[in-house]
Amino acid sequence: MAKLLAKDNFVYYVDRPYTWFDYVKFKNTPEFKTRRSHFFSSSNCIIETEIPNLKIIISPPVPSINMLPEGKFYRLALKANEWIVGSRIKKVIRNLNITNYIYINSYNFTLPTLHKLLNPTLSVYHCVDPIIEPYQTRHGLISEDLLVQQVDMVICTSKELRNKKALLNKNAYFIPNAANISHSLKTLDPDLKESEILAGIKKPIIGYFGAIERRIDYDMMQTLFKANRDKSFVMIGPIDRYYIKEEEYKAPNLYLTGPVPYEEMPAVLKGFDVAIIPFKKDEVSSDIFPLKLFEYLGSGRPIVSTDFNPDLKDFTFDTVPYCTNAAEFSDAIEDALNDTVTLQKRRLEVAADNTWEHRISEIKGLLKINFDRKKSGFLL
Repeated sequence: MAKLLAKDNFVYYVDRPYTWFDYVKFKNTPEFKTRRSHFFSSSNCIIETEIPNLKIIISPPVPSINMLPEGKFYRLALKANEWIVGSRIKKVIRNLNITNYIYINSYNFTLPTLHKLLNPTLSVYHCVDPIIEPYQTRHGLISEDLLVQQVDMVICTSKELRNKKALLNKNAYFIPNAANISHSLKTLDPDLKESEILAGIKKPIIGYFGAIERRIDYDMMQTLFKANRDKSFVMIGPIDRYYIKEEEYKAPNLYLTGPVPYEEMPAVLKGFDVAIIPFKKDEVSSDIFPLKLFEYLGSGRPIVSTDFNPDLKDFTFDTVPYCTNAAEFSDAIEDALNDTVTLQKRRLEVAADNTWEHRISEIKGLLKINFDRKKSGFLL
């Protein structure tokens, strides 16, 4: 979003603040070393990027406060953290004489009232996921409600999220996630070799690319492993051991490879015969609009998904089967293995309508409308 907005706007991306715990834990990492000289100098807090209009602001480290119980003391500590980050941003605004600007908080509910310190012309919350992880819900549910209530507008990546946020802020909109299709399209390059991480794995490969965590329907997957012993199931991504332990999650035809860099995704997808989204359908799944859906489509690979979010059909039309149980999922995999050039072409057409360029155009339109309304006094 920042990169695309910077094509015709000045964008100052505020890096997520390091806590003092992060400062110690990550001090030997390349990411830390990139930021080290910028933490404590307001005159040298900006990192240039390869995009002339896009700058990164580094704030000073803040105290770690998430372990505190919810209540008055935590909220006071949070105000102090917001003051630390806000002071750095205000100095940049003052030094560069920035006026009439838009503040977008993209899913950083840990700083819910920071915008009040900055006094932007328009304040926006970009809500990209439900808050469900224990470390998030500890304070995040309260903080996000405060944030949603106080900003001028909210942009949500699913209809269900929009409906929920609209109860707190009537100026809520639905703009779904998209994908970097130009990256996914590299999969179709005849000169691109399959990722070596798939070397030696028997075909056909039924593949999943992404985080392996609470969203996965592990019970359904176990059924699929047993019903499709002639197929290899490859799950590529970081494993959240809070939800699953790889030493316990086993099957003869299951391969847990661990994460690979995003840059390698096209080479990985090239080795997939079918790409899957095996998310469980539960009380929060309808809030999820996964990036990988359009990344898969942009690679041309056939896709099989569960029916965890009914809104997805509105964007993928007839290109993706959405299954209600393991039997349907297994049958859909069999059908997907009989892919055709015509079906692949249709998937690529759908992907082309769901690029980040399309989404940012929609977002820019909404921002302009609400910015003009706010300046003229019609947005209160």
